[in-house]
Amino acid sequence: MLWIKALHIVFVTSWFAGLFYLPRIFVNLAHETETIATERLLLMARKLYRFMNILALPALAFGVILWWMQFGAYGIKMPGWLHAKLALVLLVVGYHHACKRILKKFENGDNLRSHVWFRWFNEVPVLLLLAIVVLVVVKPF
Repeated sequence: MLWIKALHIVFVTSWFAGLFYLPRIFVNLAHETETIATERLLLMARKLYRFMNILALPALAFGVILWWMQFGAYGIKMPGWLHAKLALVLLVVGYHHACKRILKKFENGDNLRSHVWFRWFNEVPVLLLLAIVVLVVVKPF
Protein backbone atom coordinates (compact mmCIF):
# COMPACT_ATOMS: atom_id res chain seq x y z
CA MET A 1 0.00 0.00 0.00
CA LEU A 2 2.91 2.39 0.64
CA TRP A 3 4.08 2.06 -2.98
CA ILE A 4 0.59 2.92 -4.21
CA LYS A 5 0.45 5.90 -1.85
CA ALA A 6 3.88 7.13 -2.99
CA LEU A 7 2.91 6.86 -6.66
CA HIS A 8 -0.39 8.62 -5.94
CA ILE A 9 1.46 11.52 -4.31
CA VAL A 10 3.97 11.79 -7.17
CA PHE A 11 1.30 11.84 -9.88
CA VAL A 12 -0.96 14.24 -7.95
CA THR A 13 1.98 16.60 -7.41
CA SER A 14 2.90 16.46 -11.09
CA TRP A 15 -0.71 16.98 -12.18
CA PHE A 16 -1.04 19.99 -9.89
CA ALA A 17 2.15 21.48 -11.31
CA GLY A 18 0.30 21.65 -14.62
CA LEU A 19 -2.84 22.99 -12.95
CA PHE A 20 -0.72 25.78 -11.46
CA TYR A 21 1.11 26.60 -14.70
CA LEU A 22 -1.59 26.37 -17.40
CA PRO A 23 -3.70 29.22 -15.94
CA ARG A 24 -0.52 31.30 -15.76
CA ILE A 25 -0.15 30.77 -19.51
CA PHE A 26 -3.77 31.97 -19.80
CA VAL A 27 -2.81 35.16 -17.96
CA ASN A 28 -0.08 35.76 -20.54
CA LEU A 29 -2.38 34.86 -23.45
CA ALA A 30 -5.03 37.32 -22.25
CA HIS A 31 -2.38 40.03 -21.99
CA GLU A 32 -0.53 39.26 -25.24
CA THR A 33 -1.08 41.29 -28.43
CA GLU A 34 1.59 39.88 -30.76
CA THR A 35 0.51 37.01 -33.02
CA ILE A 36 3.82 35.14 -32.88
CA ALA A 37 3.93 35.23 -29.07
CA THR A 38 0.27 34.18 -28.89
CA GLU A 39 0.94 31.18 -31.14
CA ARG A 40 3.93 30.16 -29.01
CA LEU A 41 1.85 30.41 -25.82
CA LEU A 42 -0.96 28.41 -27.40
CA LEU A 43 1.49 25.70 -28.40
CA MET A 44 2.83 25.58 -24.83
CA ALA A 45 -0.70 25.44 -23.43
CA ARG A 46 -1.76 22.61 -25.77
CA LYS A 47 1.29 20.51 -24.92
CA LEU A 48 0.91 21.14 -21.20
CA TYR A 49 -2.78 20.25 -21.23
CA ARG A 50 -2.06 17.02 -23.10
CA PHE A 51 0.62 16.12 -20.53
CA MET A 52 -1.74 17.04 -17.66
CA ASN A 53 -4.25 14.51 -19.01
CA ILE A 54 -1.56 11.82 -18.92
CA LEU A 55 -0.68 12.73 -15.31
CA ALA A 56 -4.28 12.98 -14.08
CA LEU A 57 -5.19 9.42 -15.05
CA PRO A 58 -2.67 7.57 -12.83
CA ALA A 59 -3.19 10.12 -10.04
CA LEU A 60 -6.90 9.32 -10.01
CA ALA A 61 -6.35 5.58 -10.57
CA PHE A 62 -3.92 5.26 -7.67
CA GLY A 63 -6.35 7.24 -5.52
CA VAL A 64 -9.16 4.81 -6.35
CA ILE A 65 -6.86 1.87 -5.58
CA LEU A 66 -5.98 3.41 -2.21
CA TRP A 67 -9.64 3.99 -1.44
CA TRP A 68 -10.52 0.42 -2.42
CA MET A 69 -7.68 -1.05 -0.36
CA GLN A 70 -8.63 0.92 2.72
CA PHE A 71 -12.41 1.21 2.57
CA GLY A 72 -14.02 -0.40 -0.46
CA ALA A 73 -13.02 -4.03 -0.17
CA TYR A 74 -14.28 -4.47 3.38
CA GLY A 75 -17.37 -2.29 3.30
CA ILE A 76 -15.99 -0.04 6.04
CA LYS A 77 -17.84 3.24 6.36
CA MET A 78 -15.77 6.15 5.03
CA PRO A 79 -14.91 8.95 7.46
CA GLY A 80 -16.33 12.43 6.88
CA TRP A 81 -12.98 13.95 5.89
CA LEU A 82 -12.72 11.48 3.02
CA HIS A 83 -16.17 12.44 1.73
CA ALA A 84 -15.05 16.08 1.75
CA LYS A 85 -11.74 15.20 0.06
CA LEU A 86 -13.51 13.28 -2.71
CA ALA A 87 -15.85 16.23 -3.27
CA LEU A 88 -12.83 18.51 -3.62
CA VAL A 89 -11.18 16.04 -6.01
CA LEU A 90 -14.30 16.28 -8.18
CA LEU A 91 -13.85 20.06 -8.15
CA VAL A 92 -10.22 19.60 -9.23
CA VAL A 93 -11.34 17.41 -12.14
CA GLY A 94 -13.93 20.07 -13.02
CA TYR A 95 -11.22 22.75 -12.91
CA HIS A 96 -9.08 20.60 -15.21
CA HIS A 97 -11.94 20.41 -17.72
CA ALA A 98 -12.63 24.15 -17.36
CA CYS A 99 -9.02 24.72 -18.41
CA LYS A 100 -9.71 22.74 -21.58
CA ARG A 101 -12.76 24.89 -22.39
CA ILE A 102 -10.72 28.05 -21.81
CA LEU A 103 -7.91 26.75 -24.01
CA LYS A 104 -10.45 26.11 -26.80
CA LYS A 105 -11.69 29.70 -26.47
CA PHE A 106 -8.16 31.02 -26.83
CA GLU A 107 -7.58 28.76 -29.85
CA ASN A 108 -10.77 30.05 -31.48
CA GLY A 109 -10.05 33.68 -30.59
CA ASP A 110 -13.20 33.81 -28.44
CA ASN A 111 -11.70 34.73 -25.07
CA LEU A 112 -13.50 37.68 -23.48
CA ARG A 113 -11.88 37.56 -20.03
CA SER A 114 -9.10 39.85 -18.84
CA HIS A 115 -5.69 38.87 -17.55
CA VAL A 116 -6.88 39.98 -14.11
CA TRP A 117 -9.68 37.41 -14.17
CA PHE A 118 -7.15 34.71 -15.07
CA ARG A 119 -4.90 35.81 -12.21
CA TRP A 120 -7.77 35.02 -9.82
CA PHE A 121 -8.61 31.81 -11.71
CA ASN A 122 -4.96 30.82 -11.24
CA GLU A 123 -5.43 30.74 -7.44
CA VAL A 124 -8.22 28.14 -7.43
CA PRO A 125 -5.99 25.03 -7.58
CA VAL A 126 -3.84 26.41 -4.76
CA LEU A 127 -6.90 26.67 -2.51
CA LEU A 128 -8.15 23.23 -3.56
CA LEU A 129 -4.78 21.61 -2.88
CA LEU A 130 -4.51 23.35 0.49
CA ALA A 131 -7.95 22.11 1.54
CA ILE A 132 -7.26 18.55 0.32
CA VAL A 133 -3.91 18.32 2.11
CA VAL A 134 -5.42 19.65 5.35
CA LEU A 135 -8.24 17.12 5.14
CA VAL A 136 -5.86 14.21 4.52
CA VAL A 137 -3.26 15.15 7.12
CA VAL A 138 -5.40 16.67 9.90
CA LYS A 139 -8.54 14.52 9.36
CA PRO A 140 -10.69 17.12 11.14
CA PHE A 141 -13.89 15.02 11.09
